[in-house]
Amino acid sequence: MWSEAFLPICGQDMKDRGIEQLDFVYVIGDAYVDHPSFGHAIISRVLEAHGYSVGIIAQPDWKDEESIRILGRPRLAFLVSGGNMDSCVNHYSVSRKRRGTDAYSPGGVMGKRPDHATVVYGNLIRKSYRDVPVIIGGIEASLRRMAHYDYWTDSFKRSILLDSQADLISYGMGEKSIVEIADALKSGIAVKDITFIPGTVYKTRDLSSLSDAVLLPSYEEMKADQAAYARSFAIQYQNTDFINGRILAEPYPGGGYVVQNPPQPPLSTQEMDDVYALPYARASHPSYEEAGGVPAISEIKFSLISNRGCFGGCSFCALTFHQGRTVQTRSHESIIEEAKLLIRDPDFKGYIHDVGGPTANFRHPSCQKQLTQGVCKNRQCLFPKPCANLQVDHSDYLELLRKLRSLEGVKKVFVRSGIRFDYLLADGDDTFFRELVEHHISGQLKVAPEHISDTVLRRMGKPENAVYERFTAKYKKLNRQLGKNQYLVPYLMSSHPGSTLKEAIELAEYLRDMGYTPEQVQDFYPTPSTLSTVMYYTGLDPSGGPQDLKPVYVCRNPHEKAMQRALIQYRNPKNYDLVHEALTLAGRTDLIGYDKKCLIRPRKAGQGDGRFAGAERAAGKNAGSAARETDGAFRKKKKTIRNIHKSKGRRP
Repeated sequence: MWSEAFLPICGQDMKDRGIEQLDFVYVIGDAYVDHPSFGHAIISRVLEAHGYSVGIIAQPDWKDEESIRILGRPRLAFLVSGGNMDSCVNHYSVSRKRRGTDAYSPGGVMGKRPDHATVVYGNLIRKSYRDVPVIIGGIEASLRRMAHYDYWTDSFKRSILLDSQADLISYGMGEKSIVEIADALKSGIAVKDITFIPGTVYKTRDLSSLSDAVLLPSYEEMKADQAAYARSFAIQYQNTDFINGRILAEPYPGGGYVVQNPPQPPLSTQEMDDVYALPYARASHPSYEEAGGVPAISEIKFSLISNRGCFGGCSFCALTFHQGRTVQTRSHESIIEEAKLLIRDPDFKGYIHDVGGPTANFRHPSCQKQLTQGVCKNRQCLFPKPCANLQVDHSDYLELLRKLRSLEGVKKVFVRSGIRFDYLLADGDDTFFRELVEHHISGQLKVAPEHISDTVLRRMGKPENAVYERFTAKYKKLNRQLGKNQYLVPYLMSSHPGSTLKEAIELAEYLRDMGYTPEQVQDFYPTPSTLSTVMYYTGLDPSGGPQDLKPVYVCRNPHEKAMQRALIQYRNPKNYDLVHEALTLAGRTDLIGYDKKCLIRPRKAGQGDGRFAGAERAAGKNAGSAARETDGAFRKKKKTIRNIHKSKGRRP
């Protein structure tokens, strides 16, 4: 028998526990890790705490129907989650190349789950159990709950509720909705009649009882007209709050609808404490030991989650759709009790690796109004400037960090999850910033300006570059005052909607002046349910609302994306040709030369003797940014330059 610290994973486990039939069978795309950083662990332990029995089928063989039957028929429902990540993000890089490892699988082995895992698992269950309710959740289902653009198939997909043949979606974090669903099923309510629970999505053919529902554009309309999808998403984005969110109905061919109820209220501090106090084994299942365990747990084993939710509102982030904008926090006592568990772990070396969440320095809602009237539908808390009602206060977080670093056995407490630097600067009291620099940085602080062009930053929902420059100046000043020599590592993103070659070159020049070469660059990755992904798919920015869709340039051409990425790392010799081509296309051959302001030097002997530089300048002259032209014009211009090279016997 496997350790009783874990939930049943096989028939023998059920027999040993005296369970004839489980209430719920939970099918998951990740390996089974019983730790509160894993969604399946939280949901299963919450159900267990409410008196329900749960068994886990982790990473079943989707080509074998028997793999879904190993725990038998559940009394109430199957639960399905694709895992802690969207299965396609887990599998593919932004260039759609298969990743080599999967941190959420035993031994890091890739291929233990299918693409679009939630859909595949749902259909697998339906082959064996036609009449058992299927409830899907987790980030994959949550962010695909309505019709959406799928980057990996480059197609517009229906709600995952339909494609998976599930009965309900529990979206968001799910602790409250899953218990309400369980109680409803236990009471004898048919799953088709469970239409009243916040934080759920269901299907129906009758809207007559929903007099106040907002009717979204139909799936067929959105599939035919990308602007209709941008309008729909803008409406959805305005209805992510539990107080002022409306019921949304999305029509489908044949007279059916997918209906989204408003979100569940955020967890109170006590409720969140209760979730993290459940009896987690805090380890991967022992059956994985021979394979070397599950790599993902090493990243979070000695970290502490202190909050949820984020009012940062970055366009490329799905947190607004998944956790919401209202910040929820655990009490100091709860976090300290968990820290004591870490200290007692034989592998603990005295270092708490992180204390945070989506944004580490958010420890309370952005304003009091939010708690009674909900978040503003047409305004962001920090963008483009901090709201006048924003309450900036780091004192609670600072007190928590002080308590943690004073615990016996703790040598250092690091803050490695995101710090929102514009929020930090808005605090008139520098005490937290000073102690952050003095006590909580491991040689370097990672922050996310993402870009330096205000044109691009506006599309990203990020503060203007001047704010980041003020932050860096203050960070350096504090390091000098404290006798520290700690670095600042900026995360940068290439090819985000709004970024043309012009803006990419501006970023390269900024890095030149800083004398900084990023080791890694994140190319924009269109994932479901973000404003940026809608921009990528439609060429329209929905952040201003459904009536204010502004056109935005989108870099979709893989070669131009490669050039934008190469410009950020222009010092890398491997990127020379791409950088040279980008500068030529953009009419910026002034940056090719020997002046200290130049990004690259002219080609060396054997690569061309410089006699053709004039021809290349002619081809690029007045080209401006290729990004302002159609893809066809961009390819034509590229061909012109290639022909110049070929005519001189040189490789393009």
